[in-house]
Amino acid sequence: MPAPEDPKSRSIPSNAIARTARLAALPVGFAGRTTWGVGKRMVGVPANAVMSEVQQRTADQIFKVFGELKGGAMKFGQAMSIFEAVLPEEIAGPYRETLTKLQDSAPPMSPSVVHRVMAEEFGTDWRSNFSSFDDKPAASASIGQVHRGMWFDGTEVAVKIQYPGAAKALQSDLRQIGRVARLFGALAPGIDVKPLIEELQARVAEELDYALEAAAQQLFAIEFEGDPEIKVPDVITHTEHALVTTWMESAYSLAEVITNGTQEERDRYGEMYVRFLISGPARTGMLHADPHPGNFRILPDGRLGVVDYGAVARFPEGLPPVMGRLLRYAVEGDYERVVAGLREEGFLRPGVRLDAETVAHYLGPFVEPARVERFAFNRAWLREQMQRVSSPGADGLGTAVKINLPPEYLLIHRVWIGGIGVLSQLGATAPFRDILRESLPGFADQD
Repeated sequence: MPAPEDPKSRSIPSNAIARTARLAALPVGFAGRTTWGVGKRMVGVPANAVMSEVQQRTADQIFKVFGELKGGAMKFGQAMSIFEAVLPEEIAGPYRETLTKLQDSAPPMSPSVVHRVMAEEFGTDWRSNFSSFDDKPAASASIGQVHRGMWFDGTEVAVKIQYPGAAKALQSDLRQIGRVARLFGALAPGIDVKPLIEELQARVAEELDYALEAAAQQLFAIEFEGDPEIKVPDVITHTEHALVTTWMESAYSLAEVITNGTQEERDRYGEMYVRFLISGPARTGMLHADPHPGNFRILPDGRLGVVDYGAVARFPEGLPPVMGRLLRYAVEGDYERVVAGLREEGFLRPGVRLDAETVAHYLGPFVEPARVERFAFNRAWLREQMQRVSSPGADGLGTAVKINLPPEYLLIHRVWIGGIGVLSQLGATAPFRDILRESLPGFADQD
């Protein structure tokens, strides 16, 4: 008699009531752990020890649920993991490892579900397309997992297949997460998750469309062909819910470098990472908009392999040159022109009053990496900046609430902040100013 199938390995749980119940249990669990903590303190357990234990247990529950549900739950968790570096150490420390795990893995589908999806996508004789196909996934993510195989012509391939029920689950999860957003406020003070959820909701349709992803990935593969630092796998074929690309051998991801890398590795791959993100729009007309470390793989030849092109922002003319010009004005200390440019681009709405001195106090520290030849990113620096701008007062929240984010800059902002977060997690020292001069339109211009 065959062993019973692990229910966690079937696919994305699609029952809306069951998924809602599991997500709704998160704040209930947190409340219970808080009550438990109060009891511990009453019998003399130190407050710091109680807080650490509550945070650890809460993080374990959150990301266990996110990983098992996959879908929007895991995608939200992956997005949140990028911002781990901005959290106060006493909050981030207890569950940093839990966050990092989410960047690389999730419970897999069972072989029977994999076979069913392959038959639906490629026909009942789907195995005739492959000389071999490994039922065990090589990697898994928020809406799909990757299997290793060999195409009929002998090419080693990666087969990315979408979890059954992914579309329905993505939308449902993100709605429910929005309703329990206050829980994340308790764990991560200073991070407003609502805009992140709204952005994910707006982008899930594109990420579910493997035809769009295939087209984006192939363009990146063509433009980065022969690049000494970056490798992008070629697309072989795709269906609505499956994508076949050339296999890219890698031992580990950038997430592993964050956890265990030497300083030399942190500096080397941090520089490659940010060069790819900033130079991509000029080379391809697209911005890779999913900067979490699990998408960046360390290859045996020392290059950085980049996967997952489901989320891209399209900039046919490259990044807006005004970005580079405004950053250059800030580096030069000309905040009168910075304010004028922000107003012209819609960052300052009509009627909003901000003077150059206030903007200089608010933005100045963020410009530090572009002022020096090499900048040492680190968690402490980023935490200091995020705490500063989220604190009460004219130079913090008083300024932040007056700055608008135009829709066309939404994904740029996500990549910029996410990229800086990853560099800070890495603790990388990089020639950030030179990278901007080379790849950010407008930064090296002379007026």
